[in-house]
Amino acid sequence: MKFDMGSTTLSTLSKQTQGSSEDLGSLIKQLIAAAQPLEGKFNGAGRAMFDSFKARADEITVSLNSSLGAILGGQSGMDTAFRQGDAQMADNASSTTASANFDAARFGAR
Repeated sequence: MKFDMGSTTLSTLSKQTQGSSEDLGSLIKQLIAAAQPLEGKFNGAGRAMFDSFKARADEITVSLNSSLGAILGGQSGMDTAFRQGDAQMADNASSTTASANFDAARFGAR
């Protein structure tokens, strides 16, 4: 199995997740607006559930956005760690190459 990730993969993923977060909030608002004409049309348990949904819609929106925010934070942390690791690996390779004695590794007689 091969794992190959480009240097912009995580930042691209973060941008897409941010867009999805904004879309999700918009969709929930659209759902609430679409349900508005139904207000007052129910009685009994149906009305109680509808009222509960409407009352909790903002809470649900905040909770979902908070969860997506945590995902974005995780993606940002992974992106930072990946970039730092990539830079550190390059620095280590340069340092090791600079201190290597390539002349000692020649097998030909001189």
